[in-house]
Amino acid sequence: MRQKSIKQMNIFHASFKKDIGKELEVMSNILDATPKVLDWVFKDLVGSSQYGVGRNGLTAEQVLRCGILKQYRNLSYEELAFHLEDSQSFRAFSRLEMGQYPSGSTLQENIKALKEETWEHINQLVTGYGEEKGFEKGQKIRMDSTGVESNIHYPTDSTLLQDGIRVITRLLNDGYQLSPKPAYFFSDRNRVVKKRVLKIKNSKKSKERQKAYKDLLSIAEEVRGYGLAAISTLESYPGEGEQIIFISNLIEELARAIGLFDRVMDQTRRRVIYEEKVPASEKVVSFFEDHTDIIEKGQREVLYGHKVFLTGGKSGLILDCLIVSGNPADTDLFIPLLERHEHIYGRPPLQTAADGGFASLDNLEKAKQMGVQDVSFSKKRGLSVLEMVKSHWVYKMLKNFRAGIEANISRLKRAFGLTRCYWSQWEGFKQYVWSAVVSYNLSLLAKRQLAKA
Repeated sequence: MRQKSIKQMNIFHASFKKDIGKELEVMSNILDATPKVLDWVFKDLVGSSQYGVGRNGLTAEQVLRCGILKQYRNLSYEELAFHLEDSQSFRAFSRLEMGQYPSGSTLQENIKALKEETWEHINQLVTGYGEEKGFEKGQKIRMDSTGVESNIHYPTDSTLLQDGIRVITRLLNDGYQLSPKPAYFFSDRNRVVKKRVLKIKNSKKSKERQKAYKDLLSIAEEVRGYGLAAISTLESYPGEGEQIIFISNLIEELARAIGLFDRVMDQTRRRVIYEEKVPASEKVVSFFEDHTDIIEKGQREVLYGHKVFLTGGKSGLILDCLIVSGNPADTDLFIPLLERHEHIYGRPPLQTAADGGFASLDNLEKAKQMGVQDVSFSKKRGLSVLEMVKSHWVYKMLKNFRAGIEANISRLKRAFGLTRCYWSQWEGFKQYVWSAVVSYNLSLLAKRQLAKA
């Protein structure tokens, strides 16, 4: 049966001697000092099942610690499995027993079971520990936003059409595994599609490129027809037992693929054939991670992923994180971020420093009404210094303070994998970001405790 934790440590758990090991030891102590984190993890792992029966599996504590290790060292699941087998320090931190060597797939299944809300609650408990130890009071905060990429290839109309044709063809092939074979017909057009995509990529003349696109769209319509015919055939297929579930899932996947494919074909015709401008909100940029947004920040390179808003404290801890869909303006999220902070700490901050993108007179007035004494925007946007803060010295101090969150974001991206999310789908994206934030905060608290010792 699944357990929250192992009640008694065995004799094979050694002490830590190296710098990373010492840091892991302090992180382990912090987790031990906040045992409530296991309640949320345990709930996600067992759900509504009868957890008094069945195999033991990894404990809730082991799953959480393995998830933190993964982000702490920015590892893949296979790399994590190797280090958990090879490293005495990693095994001791994750509380694995002698003979426990979880595979990469086992680790993935368990770690991905932890929901976004669970990671968020864990982060609140970790930052609460920082407040208890005097590292962070939440009275002086700084805000900024950053973009995190989805795990997709660079989107072009031709490659998106190729992806759609490849996925629908694969699903049609899967249907042929049924016995007797379903009575739908299709032809594998992947080879000719690859030639058309290469022609589009290498064409120097727009007429040649348009002709290749028209050919590609014609093939796409043909494959779409195969998919619709297959759905109609499968709906009346006389399946039995497990076949019924397989057919139902196949129909659902085909319908989803064709729905996305229709959008890709539509945007290709509008952009390439009719030379229209398609709004970013209507574009599909990935056939697999279809939740992906187009993020533009100023004149910088376009990013395909999601916007993440971070609230940092004086200690460097990330006190809160908000992952949003779409590409909202920073000004729209300033007050919601303050309200979230007030909900977490039970009070508004005394001082707030934010990037210039958050600046507006309306945001300033609402923040003052909430009880924030000093509000500093790095760009004034028509606001006077004395409207925002009590003195020019305070404005300069808060402006310099805000710049520190850039270093926090940089470390999150470089060391904790926040440059690109490698977990699939929208839920996985949010889980990934939060797990990185929790691991970062634990690491920072450990470093501060070691420096203080």
